[in-house]
Amino acid sequence: MNNKALFLFLSLFFIVCQISAQQTKTAQLASKESDYDIQDSVSITTRDGAILSAMVARKKNDETPKAVILQYTIYVRDNGRDLKSIKESVDKGYIGVMVYARGKRFSPNEINPYEDEANDVYDAIDWISKQKWCNGSIGMYGGSYNGFTQWAACKKLHPALKTIVPAVANRPGMGLPMENNVFINPNYEWAFYVGNNKYLDTVTNNNRPRFRGLKFRWWEAGTAYKTLDSIDGEPNRWFQKWIKHPSFDAYWQKMAPYKNDFSQINIPVLAFDGYYNDSQNSSLYYLKELQKYSPKTPFYLIIGPYGHFGTQIGGEAVINNYKVDANALFDIKKITYQWFDYILKNGTKPDVLKDKINYEVMGANEWKSAPSFEKMHNDFLTFYLTNNKTGDFYLADSKKPKKKEFLPQEVDFKDRQNSNNNYYPSPIIKKEVDTKDGYFYISEPLKEPLIINGSFLGEIKCSINKKDMDLGVTLYEVTPEGEYFHLSYYIGRASYAKDIEKRQLLEPNTIETIAFTNTHFVSKQLSKGSRLLIAVTINKNPFSQLNYGTGKDVSDETILDAKEPLQIKWYNDSFVKIPVLR
Repeated sequence: MNNKALFLFLSLFFIVCQISAQQTKTAQLASKESDYDIQDSVSITTRDGAILSAMVARKKNDETPKAVILQYTIYVRDNGRDLKSIKESVDKGYIGVMVYARGKRFSPNEINPYEDEANDVYDAIDWISKQKWCNGSIGMYGGSYNGFTQWAACKKLHPALKTIVPAVANRPGMGLPMENNVFINPNYEWAFYVGNNKYLDTVTNNNRPRFRGLKFRWWEAGTAYKTLDSIDGEPNRWFQKWIKHPSFDAYWQKMAPYKNDFSQINIPVLAFDGYYNDSQNSSLYYLKELQKYSPKTPFYLIIGPYGHFGTQIGGEAVINNYKVDANALFDIKKITYQWFDYILKNGTKPDVLKDKINYEVMGANEWKSAPSFEKMHNDFLTFYLTNNKTGDFYLADSKKPKKKEFLPQEVDFKDRQNSNNNYYPSPIIKKEVDTKDGYFYISEPLKEPLIINGSFLGEIKCSINKKDMDLGVTLYEVTPEGEYFHLSYYIGRASYAKDIEKRQLLEPNTIETIAFTNTHFVSKQLSKGSRLLIAVTINKNPFSQLNYGTGKDVSDETILDAKEPLQIKWYNDSFVKIPVLR
């Protein structure tokens, strides 16, 4: 055989081998696909007669009852993603079930996000528990809205629900669509995304210029917040319903566990969250209330430098231009199923769960753990917000001022050229901050390294000439190199500082105390020589409600209510307490 013939022979041989290998691979895939018994159009009838659409995945020809892994969602992914997800449960030795919220997929009912889940999830679990393929044990997992539905299932706990694994769980009325009673604008378009059709309105959701433009048109027009959909040109019935409930009232309370509801939650919980998750207040609220009302219920938290979406995939290498520690990334799916095996199959607890609170320390590239939120820190740094100038800022002093004095500020809500808030952490590290945003108070350099660990709190002493205002407090580390590292923030309505369920207007020209605790949780290693910077501002931007301070429903106020600027006196006995681990 000559070289040319040999080359031709070898070429044909390799081609045949490739075809054979491809056919084998295809056959293997087909064989694997045939291992599943899929029911993709199951109907579940609720107690009040609604129809829920569901999918079930089981191992073919396996009649042995098994534990069920349930996902309950408003997000209908018709690209095979949902089916793949429940097949994963089958691969792990479970039955996989996906149930869609009322009105979604093949459900004929109206779509009303959040409102029916506490009852509907219970009914879905009840239906699953009665199927011959279910062994009576059900676990739930998922993030965001799917995290909310797990807690909604705990409003009235079904005996078949044995554990939940929520990530960045929503808590309607707390974190979204409002945070500390301030409505946040990005939730506006979300209603169209999930409510416009039986699946997801991705075309509308991806129209970022429409909704960004809407925010600025409203901002520039100075019309009432409730006119957003009029400006947009498309009615938004969900938004209109939500803004009628600016207090954390019965409308929100009924959607998920509230106060004593937590006392009957006795199933183990594994939760995931991120320091830069926009709805972190929602997710951690559940755990803090569970710790308060049912202290014997075992719960675990894994938290690190992640955002809302990043948490759900085990973290991202870069968030808001910040490169996270290498150790911060984790395999969330692996840990989730290790947890299910631990609870539902008497397996071993995931190694990462050293204690209840498991957190990554930014800047230290290490994980730490603590038995409770309170025991994460062993000291507080207390800083008084003085009127003593130091460089470009004012002094955040560890000593309380001997004489009560104040710094004046005027906020003109008629002015649409200047925004007056910088609370949002993007980017996380800045080269400079805009001191025109409000007052900035800086500490002396730290004399020793320490870890900021938990949620800061404080009291703002002030008087205003109006009846209300929306307050922002932002916490930065100023590194020895002069960079500003965004650590945490608070945004909230002063009239709800005492009670999120009942509005209590401020007395004009009277010194008031605005206490706050519901700030974003963080862990960060600070070096010797770093300083802490505290920014106090008034919320004034196109990205949330504008509170003009009249005392009327904020959604009704317009620029006509801004004839008189907001006059503030910030008193120097205001303070911020920062939890630290030395």
